[in-house]
Amino acid sequence: MGNRLSKIYTRTGDDGTTGLGDGSRVSKDSLRVEAMGDVDELNSTVGVLLTETLEPAVNLLLVSIQHDLFDLGGELSIPGYVAIQESHVIALERALDTYNTALPPLKEFILPGGSRAAALCHISRTVCRRAERRIVSLADAETISPLCQQYLNRLSDLMFVLSRVVNRAAGRDDVLWRRDRGAASESPREP
Repeated sequence: MGNRLSKIYTRTGDDGTTGLGDGSRVSKDSLRVEAMGDVDELNSTVGVLLTETLEPAVNLLLVSIQHDLFDLGGELSIPGYVAIQESHVIALERALDTYNTALPPLKEFILPGGSRAAALCHISRTVCRRAERRIVSLADAETISPLCQQYLNRLSDLMFVLSRVVNRAAGRDDVLWRRDRGAASESPREP
């Protein structure tokens, strides 16, 4: 690695701009910076998920995903640079196929919950969807690799599947949405 950060604050962003990896400066609320921030937040949610006790294969997969997300953030920070390859997307598809095959078919929608780890998977899934939407907006305004969007699309699907996987590993059922539950006011909960 070329440069190491020896000083964390530089004061160069006090004017509302930030530096990109190519040396250019952009507004901190630009689409590119927003996309970078959403990918960074997604990576942080995966980090929180990794604090849970997970099966070793799931843990290893999530660590690999964190590295991919860091690379994706790097790609976004350097206009014209490409880090995410088709092989990254294919790896997610293979993981999806592997984990989804072992799950029972869905007959209802699933609500976030069950185990804490499953709920954290759902948080990662929803942040991933937001990052994907931001990259779609960025792609409408600037040229970026379509693989960024594809990667996040597969990753959000994988986080959904992993929520089910970690629930099963914890001996928990999926939390199913029930159409017939009645109005919320009809079944108050005791404090």
